Amino acid sequence: MPTSVYDFEALAIDGNAIALRQFEGKPLLIVNTASACGFTPQFAGLQELHARYGDKGLVVLGFPCNQFGAQDPGTNDEIGGFCQRNYGVEFPMMSKIDVNGPQAHPLYKWLTSEAPGILGTQGIKWNFTKFLVGRDGRTIKRYAPQDAPASLARDIEAALAA
Repeated sequence: MPTSVYDFEALAIDGNAIALRQFEGKPLLIVNTASACGFTPQFAGLQELHARYGDKGLVVLGFPCNQFGAQDPGTNDEIGGFCQRNYGVEFPMMSKIDVNGPQAHPLYKWLTSEAPGILGTQGIKWNFTKFLVGRDGRTIKRYAPQDAPASLARDIEAALAA
């Protein structure tokens, strides 16, 4: 049974396996993303967090998902190109995954059980749901899609100081 985010692996957008253990001791901001969503401009805010806090240890990880309104139908190459071209994304983007249902990535099954949503719901409600994970690999907080990345700064600073 996983006890921290560091017990998981994911595929980078280029298809290479990444052990999340490589980020051990660093706070993580994990976000399910989409390229054609009303919240897509949050990529700019996520990139700003990466630029502001990356050298202090924060790692932003984007996980494209096409489960909400089919708003990320492209291939991994198309998604990666879109994020870089339109938002200058430099933080790690992962391969497209499911975040809900029987095919949900094990990381997301764990995150949603560690930090349920409103009224204890575990499912992800929409694109750009965010999870802040502490240096210990445990989930600190879950944020709603409408929570702008900049509004997380105080919590990120606290996680970096811990």
